[in-house]
Order: sequence, then structure tokens, then C-alpha cells
Amino acid sequence: MSSHDRILQAAKRLFATRGYENTSTVNIARMAGTSESQLMKHFGSKEGLLEAIFEQGWEQMSFYFRGIEELKSPAEKLQALLDLVVNALERDKELKELLLLEGRRVRKEGRMILMTEGYLRFVRVLDGIVAQMKDAGMLRPEVDAQALRSGLTGAFEGMLRDQVLAQRMGFPATYGVNEMRTVFNLVIGAMVKSST
Repeated sequence: MSSHDRILQAAKRLFATRGYENTSTVNIARMAGTSESQLMKHFGSKEGLLEAIFEQGWEQMSFYFRGIEELKSPAEKLQALLDLVVNALERDKELKELLLLEGRRVRKEGRMILMTEGYLRFVRVLDGIVAQMKDAGMLRPEVDAQALRSGLTGAFEGMLRDQVLAQRMGFPATYGVNEMRTVFNLVIGAMVKSST
């Protein structure tokens, strides 16, 4: 394994267990069996390292986004997208914790929120599905497509984040994937035109 990959692995593990703020580049380099200068050479900074971890995670998920486009109905596409992200995060618990607990924090003295190209690709896929629903006349006329996307994303992230908090500190969120699907589908159902 290259020093680049060892650094990424060590940082992901340390950020997920200790937290981003409590992890130093010295600790990461030590765990990776390399020097701090190598870390800086590959990633430029601790923020650059966190961004690389997020980008790698979203890149692995985005490989499967193409398969979603082959599905016929927007409802099937939304469900497949939900399942894809849930399954990917269940396979990589460290990435799940980092995305949900560190992903939207303001950094660099209030000037930066980390938005990777991979996450923006996810947003474009979701926007495309919502646009298909709008174009097909499936959405209620007062529903704004971008507001729906933000609402779906926020609800989804909130449910996943609360699960992480339940595991870490006993937060009351003992539901599973089926309960998340139910809530997700109810939110979508409220935005869709009635068939009667």
C-alpha cells in the first residue's frame, strides 16, 4: 500500500474515533508509518486530507449512480439512491461518521464548508430525479424542485446522523433502514400530486 493510501486510512480512522479537531497531523503520520512532510506533500493540509477522504467515499458511491439512470420511474430511482447511500455507509462506518458529523462543519475561521465534487455529483443526480418528477407532472405545483431536494437530503442526513449519535451516546434513535424508508416515502408522498 502506498504512503498516500496509508495516510488516508489512518486519517479516516483517527478522525472517526477521535474527531477531526482532536487529531493532529503528527498522529496521522505516526499511525500511517510515514512523516508529516509526506502527509503535507500528498494532501497539503489537514483540511485537504479530510476533503480527500470525502471525495474518495463519494467517488466509490458515484460509480453506482449510473445504474440508477437505467431505472424507469423516478420513484424507483429515488429508492435506489437511498438504498445505495445507506448500504455504502453501512459498509464503511468510519466514512459514515465523518460525513455525518464532520461533513458540514464550518472550517478555516468561518470561510469554508467542505463541498466535494463527489457530493455535488450526488446532488446533481438527485436534482435530475426531482426534475424528472416535475417534468412528468408528478409533483404538486407549489413544490419547488430544489427545496424538495434540500428537504429530502436534510431528512435523510438527519435520520442517519441520529443513528450515529444513538450508537455513540445513546441518543434516542433506535429505528432501522425500514423505518427510514417509511419516513422518506411519506415525505415524498406529501410532495406528489394525489392520483384521485
